[in-house]
Amino acid sequence: MKKLILFALLAASPVLAAENVMIALKPDKDPDKMLAERKKLAASLSGNLGKPVEVIVPMSSAVITEGLANGTIDLAFVSAMEMLKIKKSGAGSLLLAGVKPDGTTGYKSYWITLASKPYKSIADLQGKPVAFSSRTSTSGYLVPLLDLNARGLVKGTGASAFFGDVWFGSGYVSAVERVLSGEAEAAAVSDYVLDGDKYLSADQKSLLRKVQEQGPVPTHVIAVSTKVAPETAARLKSALLALNTGALGISEDVFSVNLKEVDEETHLKPVRDALAIIGE
Repeated sequence: MKKLILFALLAASPVLAAENVMIALKPDKDPDKMLAERKKLAASLSGNLGKPVEVIVPMSSAVITEGLANGTIDLAFVSAMEMLKIKKSGAGSLLLAGVKPDGTTGYKSYWITLASKPYKSIADLQGKPVAFSSRTSTSGYLVPLLDLNARGLVKGTGASAFFGDVWFGSGYVSAVERVLSGEAEAAAVSDYVLDGDKYLSADQKSLLRKVQEQGPVPTHVIAVSTKVAPETAARLKSALLALNTGALGISEDVFSVNLKEVDEETHLKPVRDALAIIGE
């Protein structure tokens, strides 16, 4: 697990308590690329030092939830599905959500395969090995699973009854790597993995294509621990929103989206409804 000391701008607020602020990010990109983005963030914020922040990349969502619950993690960038579970456990609440350039807070889920494969829809993958991004990924598991249920191909969470081997990764890139290596015939990921340039190289993307899309998927969110005092959470929110624009306009580099305030219940409702439908 890589760590890097970063600094967060506190929007001209008084410096917070002496302890560092701990932020956890999902390991959904290439580790070297994530490290480079952390360095860029540190460089952008160092001139406006308000509070030291330690950024970690746990390999398990359980570590993030536990950390938010006990206060060892203050903020976490997680999927909407993870956020709902964090909220249900009482470990944290939604602070900010991702917003796309068009102002929406939803995106698509893709099934992707090698460009050379003949598959035209997910139905063609019956009996084939596939990869999901992780068990807590909204676009890389929950929404594709909901779509499979709607098509009558899968009942509940029983994806293995339709596909061959089913593998769960630790993020988008880990699932794509299974396809590129030939270990899986398709992978469920976010649309920006294939359409954007922050997860895969141009050479990798040239080998892949979309089989099918489903959604919309609520954007990822920033969760704040219930151990964080309300006034501290407000200052951190201001600091994060400052990353959207001006000299600190690096939110898209780090999070792949800008951030905005949203209604927690409204943003998470599609996830709650989907979990109820599949019985998870």
